[in-house]
Amino acid sequence: MRLAFLLVAAVVSIAAENIQYNRDVRPILSDRCFACHGPDKGTRQANLRLDREEDAKTKLLNGEVYKRVTATGPRRMPPSYAGHDKLTDAQIDILRRWIEQGAKYEPHWSFQSPRKSPLPSSRNPVDAFVLARLEREGLKPSPPASKRTLIRRLTLDLTGLPPTMEDTEAFVRDESPSAYEKAVDRLLASTAYAERMAIRWLDAARYADTNGYQTDGPRDMWRWRDWVIDAYRHDMPYDQFTVEQIAGDLLPNATRDQKIATGFHRNHRTSAEGGIVDEEFRVEYVADRTETTATVWLGLTVGCARCHDHKFDPISQKEYYSMFAFFNSVPERGFVWNFGNEQPSIKAPIPEQQKQLDEYARNIEAAKTKLDRLQPKIEKAQAKWEKKLRSDKETLDWTVTEGQKLHLVQAGMKFDGKTFHDAGKAGPKFNYRDPFTFALWVNPETPTGALLSKGDDYSEGQQHGLYLMDGKLRLHVIFRWTDLGMRVETAQPLAIGKRQHIVVSYDGGMRASGVRMYVDGKQQELKVLFDQLLWPIDTKEPWRVGAGGGLRFQGSIEDVRVYDRALTPAEAGVLPLTQTIDQLAAVEPKSRSAAQLDKLRLCFLERFAPEEVNRARNELTSLTVQRDGYLVTVPSVMVMQDSPEPRDTFLLKRGAYDAPGDKVSPAVPAVLPAFAPDLPKNRLGLAKWLVDRQNPLTSRAYVNRVWAMLFGIGLVKTVDDFGSQGEWPAHQDLLDWLAVDFMDNGWRVKRLIKTIVMSSTYQQSSKVTPELLQRDPENRLLARGPRYRLPAEMIRDSALASSGLLVNKLGGPPVKPYQPAGLWQELQGGGGYKEDQGEGLYRRSLYTYWRRTVTPPNMANFDAPARETCTVRETRTNTPLQALNLMNDVTYVEAARKLAERMITEGGATASSRIEHAYKLVLARSPKPTENDALAAALRKFEAFYATHPSEAEAFVNHGKSPRRSGIEPPELASYTAIASIVLNSDEAITKE
Repeated sequence: MRLAFLLVAAVVSIAAENIQYNRDVRPILSDRCFACHGPDKGTRQANLRLDREEDAKTKLLNGEVYKRVTATGPRRMPPSYAGHDKLTDAQIDILRRWIEQGAKYEPHWSFQSPRKSPLPSSRNPVDAFVLARLEREGLKPSPPASKRTLIRRLTLDLTGLPPTMEDTEAFVRDESPSAYEKAVDRLLASTAYAERMAIRWLDAARYADTNGYQTDGPRDMWRWRDWVIDAYRHDMPYDQFTVEQIAGDLLPNATRDQKIATGFHRNHRTSAEGGIVDEEFRVEYVADRTETTATVWLGLTVGCARCHDHKFDPISQKEYYSMFAFFNSVPERGFVWNFGNEQPSIKAPIPEQQKQLDEYARNIEAAKTKLDRLQPKIEKAQAKWEKKLRSDKETLDWTVTEGQKLHLVQAGMKFDGKTFHDAGKAGPKFNYRDPFTFALWVNPETPTGALLSKGDDYSEGQQHGLYLMDGKLRLHVIFRWTDLGMRVETAQPLAIGKRQHIVVSYDGGMRASGVRMYVDGKQQELKVLFDQLLWPIDTKEPWRVGAGGGLRFQGSIEDVRVYDRALTPAEAGVLPLTQTIDQLAAVEPKSRSAAQLDKLRLCFLERFAPEEVNRARNELTSLTVQRDGYLVTVPSVMVMQDSPEPRDTFLLKRGAYDAPGDKVSPAVPAVLPAFAPDLPKNRLGLAKWLVDRQNPLTSRAYVNRVWAMLFGIGLVKTVDDFGSQGEWPAHQDLLDWLAVDFMDNGWRVKRLIKTIVMSSTYQQSSKVTPELLQRDPENRLLARGPRYRLPAEMIRDSALASSGLLVNKLGGPPVKPYQPAGLWQELQGGGGYKEDQGEGLYRRSLYTYWRRTVTPPNMANFDAPARETCTVRETRTNTPLQALNLMNDVTYVEAARKLAERMITEGGATASSRIEHAYKLVLARSPKPTENDALAAALRKFEAFYATHPSEAEAFVNHGKSPRRSGIEPPELASYTAIASIVLNSDEAITKE
């Protein structure tokens, strides 16, 4: 039996004269009937649809459905062989009365636009609807919570942190009518509010600091995370928040921040595992975006239609792939590089870095201007130099070395295939991702051979190699065959038996597009044979010329040069010119080719320019090198981008990547409002459609999640499913009023939250009576205030805050707080987890380094999602591991020690006053006399024990890396640490009530 029906049956009184299809009947049919008699034509039985009135009306009116659900034996529906129990008597009675009343259908509530019902009274809108419902149910609201309970509840809800003792006392003392509203406004204006809101969005966005899957390599997406914090901090309207994250790159004149925002849809898992099928995983990434979009903004399980028509909601498989098409043109691969960000990505400097880059830009522009002013002097000096060259008899040749070290592997070496001369140790040492250029003269006698290599990379190895393969020039950059490497070759073969000058330049990028090959000055058309990303492996052995990979070059090689940078196209293009500099100078200027002009100009500037010109050029070069070096330290972020030509999208049979069916175009499900004709059929159009006022789901879905964040359960309990299998709203009129009001007032999230928390409903006491517990165990009728265990991050952050350890620093790279020793090695191997020193141990949990395959244990224990997929529903469990975590994890033992230090130094001279100080820091209240007495007795026992066991006291207070406060003896500190631990581990400390 569906939980949805049980819940509705528990809290709704169904009068015989008032059967409603959406509330009472649909949950039964969806749970028991739609799988065989619903939207999916592939599994539909007896050609009967019960989800549509026009198809079901005849069967319902003649009572056939009622006969079958009350039958016994093989005619009984739902059939026992399908694993369903017989309908209960209450369910059968609902169907009977509904049929008797005419079997009236209703469109699904969530597919109809929300509307503002008239307020039942002039109260706060939340209270107006809630009180009207309570009156119908014969219930009364609970009295207001105490001021201390209320300020703790409010501060935890709006900031994710407990109130400071000073804030609590100030609120308690403030007797003005506006005291509570002032506290609300103060908390909503804090940066802590933005951080609190961001963490739930990170769960929805499946944000992490690693890629996922088995290899789970690192990625840098924290600049997107900081964009989210900043958006909440400045109360960015939710419609703008939506558009920028889905399609900020497609906005006119998109800013860098708008492009960073699109990192939302680059947060999914990616795979770098050897042997995967590239297209299979690329399709998975697109599917993830499709399903995440539907979950976050529509509250629909659209992903159920990936392999077949949806079995419960009117969403066809074709409509699923029409939504899929919006995200299918990102220029990405299924296989990704596992040591950094995958393309497309952009540099995302923080403000301080941007200031430095702006300064570099100004200085570089000034240096360029200075050099440009010298152009007349340069031209005059070069003309004089060329004239002198023509009169000199000495031959002058030159090779580009400007501004970089030239590695000369071997000059004038002859190799005939029989005699091989080792290049020695003159080879350069650089990383596989570093740029380089090969320049060599060759005279091949056979069409196959190894020209230049660093190892045996042709069949098995892991090195660079330059080869002739069937006469074509081929570059290998290989980590591992066959899935981690790159092969690029010329489209046309070389001329055999002819001396030729070859230049191969690689810009260090991770794509074949970064390779350029020149033969005798002409850039070659290239073919990409295999294009994958590379692992960073340091290469130390020298280059070998004329051998490698089991292939033996036949011919001669002379004057081999290797540059530790990629030459520019202009530089690479002039290298192969066979004329010496003096020969070029003899050519009439108007008859010179572009390559000849460049070679003369570059040679003059490098060797013979006036000192003033040299200084100007060196200044520009130096600034450029400094700027490029600084750019390496600037974080990047993966972003969305569409290919110039959209990729065709096909319905995939059974959801399989290699089984394309009919071609589809970008579109949205027909059950929802139509796509406006003026909207572009791309992500930008989709984003604008999502936040169109006619869309019935977007505002409802977000308002419902905000409500769940504050009350522990949504107005629709199934926050991720507003479809037929989802729950009927406990207060639909309230949900719809808030959804419309949210849109009417500019989609302002802070205003929405303020409206809710200013209500008396939110401010009620959470104390539960036996009657309420029986009538409404989950508080769906809202006759009392919310009470539930805090989320994982709040438990840790509250302990840090109460103890004084918390470092309040906004944004920045992820940090690595305490984690059990050896955990990463056990699951992932490698170098293991290296925890931070100093403030990184005490930042908010929002900033904790999140490895998907090894979720931070103290977060996982308290039900934090692994973030492998989109998660919008918070879960809460109770396990013994949680108590063990709170009692023994170094985070909480250290927090107890620092709280004990505060008790001793701030709490007065008596045990009673110190215990009270701890209660006010952690729970925002004074202890009851019985609590104080119990803890005072426990303290005396701890004092007696540690006085006779000083070594154990010393060990106990040495947990954690924060320094101990001087002047407190270990036995005293250990005794109070034990008391502090009891307070931090109490049910109330980890509960919002």
